[in-house]
Amino acid sequence: MSQPIAYTIDPAHSTAGFKVRHLMVSNVRGEFSKVTGTVVIDPSSPEKSKVKAHIDATTIHTRDEQRDAHLKSADFLDVEKYPEITFVSRKITGGNGEWKVTGDLTIHGVTKEVTLDAEGPAPEAKDPWGNVKSGASASTKINRKDFGLVWNMALETGGVLVADEIAITLEVELLRS
Repeated sequence: MSQPIAYTIDPAHSTAGFKVRHLMVSNVRGEFSKVTGTVVIDPSSPEKSKVKAHIDATTIHTRDEQRDAHLKSADFLDVEKYPEITFVSRKITGGNGEWKVTGDLTIHGVTKEVTLDAEGPAPEAKDPWGNVKSGASASTKINRKDFGLVWNMALETGGVLVADEIAITLEVELLRS
């Protein structure tokens, strides 16, 4: 029987990205550059594994300073009041490297249950400094209005400036604790 393996999320090698429809014609992508947390993998009972992730909302980056400032404002994330986005797993199902990780996602002070489609963990490898690493990827889609992110603007041609659905992708590198 294998013992649970504890990892910390390596913020230097992990990102939380997102994609949202803009002007009804294209997608805007962005990411948060500071992702931290812990992952405990139980090889003998994977359903007992646990994930806790923290995203520093102030690190949002979309390659446009004016847009980033607007996203940090009270119209959207309100990072002065809600500087962190969190995810805490409650249930893990699946197998063979493909998992459904269901948990509580908190954005803008609102907590909702979401399910991530996750792949991994990758087989462990040692980096050049002798640290044992693994990794995983996950994705989901959310409706931003469910989290109180309701700002928008109607367009002359019909539709809205920012779509409600946001696609989220996570790439995490794990450091064995």
